[in-house]
Amino acid sequence: MAVSFGIFERLKGKGVAAYKKGDYLTAKTYLVDAAECMVDMAETAKTPEAKRQHEELAAELIDLAKDSDRMHRSGGKGRRPGVARQREREGDSGADVADWIVKDKPTIGFDDIAGLDDVKEDIRLKMIYPFAHPELARQYGISTGGGVLLYGAPGTGKTMIAKAIAHEIEATFFVVSPAQMLSKWVGEAEQNIRKLFEAAKSEPTSVIFLDEIEALVPKRKSDSSTVMQRVVPQILQELEGFDRTGDRALLFVGATNKPWMLDEAILRPGRLDARIYVGLPDAPARFRLLEIYFGGRPLAEDVDFGELCDRLDRYSGADIKNIAHRAAQLPFMEAIAGKDARPISRQDIMTVVEATRPSVNPADLIRYEKFTEGRK
Repeated sequence: MAVSFGIFERLKGKGVAAYKKGDYLTAKTYLVDAAECMVDMAETAKTPEAKRQHEELAAELIDLAKDSDRMHRSGGKGRRPGVARQREREGDSGADVADWIVKDKPTIGFDDIAGLDDVKEDIRLKMIYPFAHPELARQYGISTGGGVLLYGAPGTGKTMIAKAIAHEIEATFFVVSPAQMLSKWVGEAEQNIRKLFEAAKSEPTSVIFLDEIEALVPKRKSDSSTVMQRVVPQILQELEGFDRTGDRALLFVGATNKPWMLDEAILRPGRLDARIYVGLPDAPARFRLLEIYFGGRPLAEDVDFGELCDRLDRYSGADIKNIAHRAAQLPFMEAIAGKDARPISRQDIMTVVEATRPSVNPADLIRYEKFTEGRK
């Protein structure tokens, strides 16, 4: 059964509303239906991480449905565990969001990213140089902080670039997925957004990274979910509320494979000021990627990275990583079957390449080009 997030959100919203009103029998029905929707979405999830998040949310909803059943049978007497736990996190001392926001200090820098020299220089100019030269930035009226959108095909290194930005300016790196923000059973998605930005602003310098940002700020339509009608304005308010002249600096980095699905309001000046296309690796970048992903593995003398660079045109960095892994599996499987261990040969690599098509659809590349041209 194909289930949209909007249907799930409406079922969950009705269940939570009924729960808060004390109509526990109705709440149980809606919450069970919402959990079933999430199980269906988990079965069709495109990534293991998305599948895990959907399954965890389904389990949370089932727990709340069980609470509803117990409250109904007891006549509404007793403590509501789910609400109590949430209120504890939202206490007067401030929101404790450590259970769903990941803070990190990335060790990946721009030197660790193959190629993308134009992208790196664009980011340095718009985001890193103002931090490195604050007095000159103030003299010329260049603000620090703000928002940036990284867009391009899957597997091109957008997440690594976001980590590298945080590393280059020695910032605390906050990473959270839209599913985590939107999946809190209380339905207070906009409050989760506010808590995220508050946590980031408490650090001297911080970077908020939100992958798949189009799921959180999609194009708004008259029939869009009530959550989206509240979430999009909240995100815009937080982006416009940056203090770009104070001692603390905050960068918001959104990444997407589908920039054309973003709400147009977030692409206006003062929100996502910089919009940077992260394209497929060029020949020097592919050469460096081959060095990285085959590094430390035994290679036969007939392996020529220059030849492979030409053959791997239009392949993403993720594609090249996968090819290296699968090529290494061929002699490995022979060795564990009893044959003599041997290096990875040109034939091993070409066998995998011939069986592996580029993961990026040419039609999507055209759409990225049109989107880029449209913003100039």
